[in-house]
Amino acid sequence: MNTKKILNKLFVSVTAALLLLPALNVSAAESSAQIKSLQNQIDELKQKVDNAPKQESSKKAPHQHETSDTMIHMAGYADVGYTNGESDDGSYSVGTFAPIFHYQYKDLVMLESELDIQINEAGETEIDLEYLTVDIFLNDYVTLVMGKFLSPIGQFRQNLHPSWINKQPSAPVGFGHDQAAPNAEVGVQFRGAAPAGPLKINYAVYGGNGPALEQDAGEFEMVETPGLNVDGDGNKVYGGRLGAYIPAIKLDIGASGAAGRAAVWDTSVDPITYERSRDYQAIGADFATKFFGIDLRGEYVKQMVGKLTSSAAPERAEWSAWYSQVAYLVAPIKTEIALRYGAYNTPDRTSNRTQTAISFNYLFANNVIGKVGYENNEIPNELNPKQKVDNRMLVQLAYGF
Repeated sequence: MNTKKILNKLFVSVTAALLLLPALNVSAAESSAQIKSLQNQIDELKQKVDNAPKQESSKKAPHQHETSDTMIHMAGYADVGYTNGESDDGSYSVGTFAPIFHYQYKDLVMLESELDIQINEAGETEIDLEYLTVDIFLNDYVTLVMGKFLSPIGQFRQNLHPSWINKQPSAPVGFGHDQAAPNAEVGVQFRGAAPAGPLKINYAVYGGNGPALEQDAGEFEMVETPGLNVDGDGNKVYGGRLGAYIPAIKLDIGASGAAGRAAVWDTSVDPITYERSRDYQAIGADFATKFFGIDLRGEYVKQMVGKLTSSAAPERAEWSAWYSQVAYLVAPIKTEIALRYGAYNTPDRTSNRTQTAISFNYLFANNVIGKVGYENNEIPNELNPKQKVDNRMLVQLAYGF
């Protein structure tokens, strides 16, 4: 109970005592003396009540700003779990701690950033900057974004990868770091949304440094898209995504693409050397819908680099992946089942995968989800029938905050 309420109660009590004095069997002199004493107490209490708001308002909460023009907000997610694959004995693990920071000034500008904090197998802490941008709100339909941002190619990387949102305890095959789906970009981006008749249109267009291709002994190992802070070849990549939401049927669809040139480095020599850059393209398509309590979504993405006869890896190369997922939530018992199927294809055919994953989830709260899942991973038999495939069981507890 605050000071003002306490003083008000005392004020009421003293006033009540004054009203009762005439009913008491006391002399006039005693009554007069008591009235005068109580009147003095009332005057003191009134002064304290009047001063109480000023005293309380002078006490600021920690980190409170002098002005309300600036808003500071922290969000993020974290997960812990257990993994048991065919090639190991099973391990408990701390997955990711990803705090997200927002610093906004009025309705003009916002800084947003996410850290990815993990523990490696040696128990050492590794910290990555997932993204950091300064956003200028130009109007209700356009925001200027500059810095390192999650790639707008597709949906999983920019919107679904946080563990408390992802309905499986792992990313779809081919949608992890440095696989078929671009992860991040450093550059400038315009994004926003606007109504268009029965539709709600959303868009993102960007230009950035582009990816780097890792070439080793005449073969491409991967397309590296962590958001490079330097443009190794001086050629930019431009792209974006256009999406539409149809409220009448709860359908969200989108198409995305990018084109430009990608830097190529040779990691087989020390120091690393750069080759001539290669033509680069990326395409993607995605959809999501809900009906009768069923959540259905799917996505396809491909990254491609062109031929270069003078290169140590002269051939054209492609990395592609796709998945489809269906999930159903039994709301009364807070239990969900999610089934996902997908595939990943690379220039190194022995790395190709098809994957079937199933997860049983329990929602402790809307932002706290426990998952028990199993992945079945397969390699095309004609490539290497004896190669082991790491099927695995995964348990995860994810918390969004």
